[in-house]
Amino acid sequence: MANPQVSIVAPLYNETESLPHLVTRLNAVMDESSLAIEIVLIDDGSRDNTSVLMKQIALTDGRYHCVFLSRNYGHQIALTAGIAASRATEALFIIDGDLQDPPELLTKFYEKYQEGYDVVYAVRKKRKESWLKRAAYSSFYRFMRSISYVDIPLDSGDFSLISRRVADVLVQMPEESRFIRGMRSWIGFRQVGVEYERDARVAGEPKYSFKMLRNLAYNGIFNFSEFPIKLITQLGIITISLAVIYLIQTLIKKYFFGDVPQGFTAILFIIILFSGVQLIALGMIGEYVLRIFFQTKGRPLYVVREIIQQRQSSNSIDPSINHNARINQTA
Repeated sequence: MANPQVSIVAPLYNETESLPHLVTRLNAVMDESSLAIEIVLIDDGSRDNTSVLMKQIALTDGRYHCVFLSRNYGHQIALTAGIAASRATEALFIIDGDLQDPPELLTKFYEKYQEGYDVVYAVRKKRKESWLKRAAYSSFYRFMRSISYVDIPLDSGDFSLISRRVADVLVQMPEESRFIRGMRSWIGFRQVGVEYERDARVAGEPKYSFKMLRNLAYNGIFNFSEFPIKLITQLGIITISLAVIYLIQTLIKKYFFGDVPQGFTAILFIIILFSGVQLIALGMIGEYVLRIFFQTKGRPLYVVREIIQQRQSSNSIDPSINHNARINQTA
């Protein structure tokens, strides 16, 4: 097939149960649309039969373009690999493979793209998840917006439609600790939100563990905010102020009332206070140093084990293998 107008990009990790449902709905979207569409599926080192099902789909339907990573790199890296592999000339439609992001919204998003928007992002007005998870997400988005130097829209995730030029810029950005929704906002151009109700998973269990969600939150905070560094300075000022106040109070008690605190209580308080502040400061500095350490290694963001796609110049299928794929890190 010739280069498609739109690529639908969906990273997958252990989605054997949901993949058949995803394919059914994607096929319906392509059949009903007048656009030339390709589907880019990325296997992020799945340990179940996801990769087997993907191969079967790609070898029987030329509209599917499958990328298999050499191991599990995480959702944001897998999504980056999909963006890099897409061949769309106009726009990329980014969704999750668990169908919490309805692919049927492509038409609505594409209409906004035709109005001149380079980024059309989804805004979740309702989520079918536990109240605790909803509260945690809502709190994080509002906290992130309050501290970020980039205007990251509230309640918006990776579900979006981005123009080809935005996708090209994303691919050229070399961050190892990626927070794509923040990177997307940083790029700029005209952006608009579209409200939708986020569905429950169609099958299987959520693949984002608490640890993964925490790491994603850390990437957002440390990559798109000056808050951690400024917080260290503020904590230092506060502790020095407390120490000076305590010193003045002690001197007043000694010289005017002859009353000086006895024992180790005051000393313990000061030691614990300063030790805690120092540990927090070291931890925050360590987060930055760790990111610098991984970034300066210059390793590929990901390694592709195998690619299955239809040749652009014929109707045959082209299963190709790339053992050393990496993001181009030059602008």
